[in-house]
Amino acid sequence: MMTKTISIIFGTRPEAIKLAPVILALKKARGIRCRVCVTAQHRHMLDQVLDIFGIVPDVDLNLMKKNQTLAGFTARAITAVDGYLADENPDLVMVQGDTTTVFAASLAAFYHQIPVAHVEAGLRTGNLQSPWPEELNRVLTTRMAALHFAPTASNRKNLIKEDIPSKNIVVTGNTVIDALFLALAKVKKNPPLIPGLPSFLLQKSSIINHQSSIPLVLITGHRRENFGGGFDNICRAIAELARQFPAVHFVYPVHLNPRVREPVMRILSPGATGTLLPNVHLIEPLDYLSFVALMNRATLILTDSGGVQEEAPSLGKPVIVMRDTTERPEAVKAGTVKVVGADTQNIVRAAAALLTRPALYKKMSTAYNPYGDGHATERIVSACRTFLTPL
Repeated sequence: MMTKTISIIFGTRPEAIKLAPVILALKKARGIRCRVCVTAQHRHMLDQVLDIFGIVPDVDLNLMKKNQTLAGFTARAITAVDGYLADENPDLVMVQGDTTTVFAASLAAFYHQIPVAHVEAGLRTGNLQSPWPEELNRVLTTRMAALHFAPTASNRKNLIKEDIPSKNIVVTGNTVIDALFLALAKVKKNPPLIPGLPSFLLQKSSIINHQSSIPLVLITGHRRENFGGGFDNICRAIAELARQFPAVHFVYPVHLNPRVREPVMRILSPGATGTLLPNVHLIEPLDYLSFVALMNRATLILTDSGGVQEEAPSLGKPVIVMRDTTERPEAVKAGTVKVVGADTQNIVRAAAALLTRPALYKKMSTAYNPYGDGHATERIVSACRTFLTPL
């Protein structure tokens, strides 16, 4: 059997999480030489995930710069990946999701006439401004890809509508579930300590059994479309919920982006609103294992993230999405996710309902997770092997 080379190119923490199980599997696959190239679009957060899963990049382009613009990073990424592909000359390039790295790597591969395999293909909102710029990145990547790994049947339908041949689409489930199960096993074996969080909120028994008498709401936020007034509204909603529910603890790992941190600290830091909120805990961003531990411990989650909408239902956690649109409508249809936008009253109303109505909470927390069974990696490896060694 002739060995085929697959180059996996990524640069952010979410990409690393979702590609980690695929990389680990391809490294063990017979007849496949798996090479890992990182752009380091998110340097620190990327390295944390690589360390957790024991992945050492073969090539580190190290492109991150302070205050980088999207256009500047895109230009540097295309040039750097172009040089890497000229040296490596792989048989297949694999990318994941909808980041700037995904678009740049796909374009560079297209210019080299190297086929692209797109993990998490077919997600759509139909609005190029939301999420921005991710919707454009994934639409353009679809046009360049030769092999499309769609997490769900709905994603496959989106691709078919865009005239992608059905023979080039494989419905796999989402690899984030595979990664979540790997991480959860590590967390249960060795529960992490989380700086800035009172120990009574994260006892070992509550992590392992995801049960506690102390309700905990986990919050994440980073989307560009919420910069400005959106984040002000989100923070005001958290403050109002903390006042209404003094026995509930609200834990917010605050993203490093200054445009996120400014409204959070202005509105939610101790004394900022004129009223001390002792049940609001603002902590630094978490590594992946610590975040999985907090998700498993949480009662419910408020987020504008995409990946959390896929992960949390596997842990039985209702998700309130603080965005106007979602490219993951399957979760809304299944009942595990509710989209409320970055509107203060809507966020407060939705969270309060889950905290006060046990029947509603049970309905959302026990709903079917549409994003897979934890075996997406196996389907992706099998499809890559078939694509590279056709009959």
